[in-house]
Amino acid sequence: MASVGLLASIIVSLLAASSAPTPLYAIYQQRWGFSPITVTVVFGVYALAVLVSLLVLGKISDHLGRRPVLLAALLGQALAMVVFLTAGGVEALLAARVVQGLSTGAAVGALGAGMLDIDPRRGAFLNSFAPAVGTASGALASGLIVQYLPAPTRLVYVVLLAVFALQALGVLALRETVDRKPGALASMAPEIKLPAAARSSVAVAAPVLFAVWALTGLYGALGPAIARTLEHSDSVVWGGLPLFVLAATAGLAVWVLRRTATRTVMMIGIGTLITGVAITLVSIASGTGGALSVAGFFAGGVISGFGFGSGFQGGIRMVVPRVAPHERAGVLSLLYVVCYLGLGVPAVIGGILVVHGGGLVPTAREYGGAVIALALVALTGLVLSGRRVERVSVVRSASGSPAGTSVAVNACMADAAARAE
Repeated sequence: MASVGLLASIIVSLLAASSAPTPLYAIYQQRWGFSPITVTVVFGVYALAVLVSLLVLGKISDHLGRRPVLLAALLGQALAMVVFLTAGGVEALLAARVVQGLSTGAAVGALGAGMLDIDPRRGAFLNSFAPAVGTASGALASGLIVQYLPAPTRLVYVVLLAVFALQALGVLALRETVDRKPGALASMAPEIKLPAAARSSVAVAAPVLFAVWALTGLYGALGPAIARTLEHSDSVVWGGLPLFVLAATAGLAVWVLRRTATRTVMMIGIGTLITGVAITLVSIASGTGGALSVAGFFAGGVISGFGFGSGFQGGIRMVVPRVAPHERAGVLSLLYVVCYLGLGVPAVIGGILVVHGGGLVPTAREYGGAVIALALVALTGLVLSGRRVERVSVVRSASGSPAGTSVAVNACMADAAARAE
């Protein structure tokens, strides 16, 4: 249990570090005079670096072992914190985000697979729960440190640097969960390869994962500016609060729905995502702010955050049980590729539209509308996939063949397993 807890804590700290700069962007912008496009580029560069790392290094822990990959990733995170500490301009921010993204991408597949190696049931839950906790804690803690403690652009990185050093010591004491095997270099060749057993599940889960992480991109890249505009405040805490609300509610959703059937979790996720984003769009429609708009914005964040957590959890649970242990790191890395595409690409496009389109509020409305459209696509895929499974089961059962019995038994077993998680 301690080993699983350590691995989960590393996911928390990695995601906390990724969201920690969010409340600081306003300070950096004031000091160095860059535009909103630059904010979203700094945000998007991190997602791009994670993507590259996932594609190149996502499967390497299946060959080298979990421990060496995690130690290298923690060293990379420590280096990124040092670059943040000494940053004197946008170029340093970009460099720190690239190093941070590369090390995060290398780690997430190894961490997720490592937790499943040790304890499949807890590992599946923590793979969904820990990222939400990390994102929430990083955004809020950073905002509070910047607002109320000395050295606002440095202290948060010192704290994270110490955390990564302690976690590296913990990894040194971990028992390795996989045997080394040849093919590490070959595994670094980027490829999109899915085990046949997981392909249909990924096809259903991918639109959901993309949509919920696109929502996170909205709150991470544009949320601080929206909150300050509605509240008419320059407080850094307000800048980190939207992402905290979204991610904290996501973590709550993962916990509350951990024993709910996977398909039901997906339906809840899509429904609450659409509802929450719609409320958010209504609340910011005028762009003038005020108490009602602020309340609606955060209420929408709570509801859509529940959709984020349940949609992310449902997507992971729909896919992971269908792959063999030696395929886990690669498949988890591929799922994170989908997530980080959703996180990075729409955020960068949003930054461009803020400057060259209609401004902040119209861009947020367009962004939210796109998230709703993606969620509807995901809902369509989920409904159609359920009908296909039901149709196949009915046809085979009617034929009286052993296959029909097998399909029915497997469906019942899968549902029972999902409820037991």
